[in-house]
Amino acid sequence: MKKQNIGLIGLGVMGQNLILNMEDKGYSVAVYNRTSAKTEDFAKGAAKSRNILPTHSLKEFASSLETPRKIILLVKQGKPVDDYIKKLIPLLDKGDLIIDAGNSYFKDTVRRNKELNDLGLLFIGTGISGGEEGALKGPAIMPGGQKEAYNLVEDMFKKIAAKSYDGVPCVSYIGPDGAGHFVKMVHNGIEYGDMQLIGECVWAFKNALDMNSEEIAQILTGWDSNDNVLRSYLVEITGESMKEKDKKTGEYLVDRTADITRMKGTGTWTVQSALELLVPIPTITAAVFSREMSQDKDLRLKVSKRLSTFKEKYVGEKERFIEIAHDALYLAKISSYAQGMALLQAASKEYKWDLNLGEIVKGWRSGCIIRAQFLDEVTKAYEKNPEIPNLLTAPRFAELVKKDLNKLANFIEIAHWVKVPAPAMDNAFDYILQLASPVMVSAQVSALQRDYFGAHGYFKLKGIDDPEVMTTKEGKIREFHTEWMLPGRPEEEI
Repeated sequence: MKKQNIGLIGLGVMGQNLILNMEDKGYSVAVYNRTSAKTEDFAKGAAKSRNILPTHSLKEFASSLETPRKIILLVKQGKPVDDYIKKLIPLLDKGDLIIDAGNSYFKDTVRRNKELNDLGLLFIGTGISGGEEGALKGPAIMPGGQKEAYNLVEDMFKKIAAKSYDGVPCVSYIGPDGAGHFVKMVHNGIEYGDMQLIGECVWAFKNALDMNSEEIAQILTGWDSNDNVLRSYLVEITGESMKEKDKKTGEYLVDRTADITRMKGTGTWTVQSALELLVPIPTITAAVFSREMSQDKDLRLKVSKRLSTFKEKYVGEKERFIEIAHDALYLAKISSYAQGMALLQAASKEYKWDLNLGEIVKGWRSGCIIRAQFLDEVTKAYEKNPEIPNLLTAPRFAELVKKDLNKLANFIEIAHWVKVPAPAMDNAFDYILQLASPVMVSAQVSALQRDYFGAHGYFKLKGIDDPEVMTTKEGKIREFHTEWMLPGRPEEEI
């Protein structure tokens, strides 16, 4: 009996669509699901008359695959992944490959990679973005693991991946062990930021301009036109969804949608990783916190009765505010992406992944949720200078900051005036201000506060007009402490 090219475990919608994608590209696929009923339904339905082999035990599944075996897991992250790996190990031979294509935590992927490598097995942790449609028609794929493991599936990944307008597949080898899942995690964090920024614009339009959902949808549709810098998948689907009406009431569906946004963990992991690596990602963090606030619905209902605020009226020109919002959103998005890319840079250094940021962004240009027209500009920035200290310092974006920073400030001011919270916009703005500050006065104050109450020490600048930090002849930073409680407050170098 001829063996199947690849196997997939987990027949959720994503799994089924990825199977159909692979089969459509000429690959024979063996499939297994924990519940046999779902396997049978798939076999008799979408998989019927295709080169897809349903199996009903892991032993049968493993035996049906050509060697070296290539097995994709698309199951819930965490314990289910470990459980399947444990069950598969006795059925595999050295050199076989397991691919975790779910949203696993990257440190779990690092551990699994090492454990399987010690057994002579290969392991890839890969991010797959694009949702159900992407899985079927072509997702963005972010694989990390042993390079030899990637070599086994490179051709297949390139065939099933989305293709950008220039024909380049949205996939490349990310790096060793957990690199792929880390990049997918940050991708999702940026996605959180994008969604929140767009949502804040919609809220501001409602409060400042008294627009209904159809009017806002028309604005977003205009922003998604071919020549617009804001053209993106998320702007497109926001506009489309805001036109949708409730089938029963005829009201706009968005107006009847409960203001509760759930999340599955990748946004939280992104914030946790940023804290561990000491990288500020305030816009992404604000988006995560906003989702958390949305889940406190009962509390917000109670508090709003006591803290209800009068909504001031916006008296400016409608078209002018729409223009301000457009330019503010674009600059805020760039700020948010800069934060995400800074986190990738720090992780690359800390975990010795040698990430190619230009290739990573190039792989986001199609197929994935954050695909957007301006990613071409981001790709070019890293191709021109892979070592840029921050995306905002690339000439194209530095000019944008100088040109539109006041518009972002204006948007925030108007939003607050009409009582719209704009935490993601706020933090995108403040990130730029802090990053561009040669001296952060608030940090000067905090440094002395810490030394005063805890004798923690502080550093000194070379001079009032010289923001460089004082160092010794050997280049070591000099540290000082003041004896605050003693007469004369003597200072000593420590």
